[in-house]
Formats: sequence, C-alpha cells, structure tokens
Amino acid sequence: MTRSILRPALLLSLTLLLPACGALRALEGEPNRDVFELRAPPVSAGQCGGARGTELVVELPKARETLDSPRIMIRPSVLETQYLPDAIWGEPVPAMVQRLLVETLNNHDAFGHVGREPLGLAGDFALLTEISAFNAELLEKGALIRMTVESQLIREMDAVVVGRSRFEVTTESPSTRTADLIPAFDAAALQLITEMTAWTLGRAGANCR
Repeated sequence: MTRSILRPALLLSLTLLLPACGALRALEGEPNRDVFELRAPPVSAGQCGGARGTELVVELPKARETLDSPRIMIRPSVLETQYLPDAIWGEPVPAMVQRLLVETLNNHDAFGHVGREPLGLAGDFALLTEISAFNAELLEKGALIRMTVESQLIREMDAVVVGRSRFEVTTESPSTRTADLIPAFDAAALQLITEMTAWTLGRAGANCR
C-alpha cells in the first residue's frame, strides 16, 4: 500500500522538476554560431590520361581529438588550444578535407571513380592522410593560418606505397576577427587541396594538362 502511494508522488516531483531543468539548459545553452564551409579549388578544363580507368578511394583523414571537430581551432601558444566562440565549420575537419579532396579529384575527370569508399571490395589506389595542423596561430598582430597534412598513396593490389609526402601551407590573416580569419582559412585550404590533388594525380600516373 505504501509503495502505491510513493510512486505517484515520486513521478509528480520529477515531472515538476523537468520544466525547470529545461529552462536552465536553455539559459546555459550553446551560443549561436555562424557556420562556414571551405571551397574546393576551381579546375580548368583539360584532358587527363593514364589513370582514367582506375578507381581512387579517399580515406577519411586521421586527426587527434582536438582537430576531429567542427570547432575552428585557435592556438594562442604552442601548448594551448582554443576555438572561435562565434563560428564553426559545417562538418568536422577530417570530413571537410576528405570532401574537398573527393570533389577536386572528381572534377579533374582523371579516374574512373573517386569516392570515400570503393565500388567493390577494393579500389586501385587509396589515399591515406593524417592532419596534424588545421588552425590559426596568434601573432603580435593578426594570425597565421597553418595546415599540415601527411599523405600516402597506396596501390591496393599489392599494398605498395606508391608515394609519400608532407604538405604544409600557411597564410596570414590581418586580424583575429572571424571576418578576417575565415577568408585566410579558405585561401590556405585552396592551396593545400590544389597541391595534394596535383601530387595524387602525378603519383597515380594521371597526365593532366
């Protein structure tokens, strides 16, 4: 008898508490942030040969936990990591780099297929990457955008490393305002993806002009 009385009372008390908790979460919720996406570099019309019948898989880049996020990283010092409070990327950094590479390599029309996964059990080539920097470093005036990616192109048939390279791009932002930082990130990404695409095409044997 006691149990039947206590249970409705407990449920009533929890129900009364829920709206208060919801209001508290709303007051302490995440601030509104602008969402940004970086552009794939433009590809001029041209002919590519040598690798057109092959398939390239662009694996999701690896990155440490602080970079595997849609937050836009700012480094006040070598040992400190912060993020822009008023802006985020439209997707986590590794997914964004993967998307830009897939889109740009597809636009070159050098391969039979470029994608995040193979059409069958395996592709002809796999592009493996690891992002070690994708952030702004604070300067005395403005900021330095730094993007660093390690890349390996693997021939899937025999697991041979066809090529290995390190790409590092920097651009400067005149200030630390979001309105200046985002265009600087965009300029750095355009250069990074352009260089990585040209390298991948060359190592895979695609002759583009």
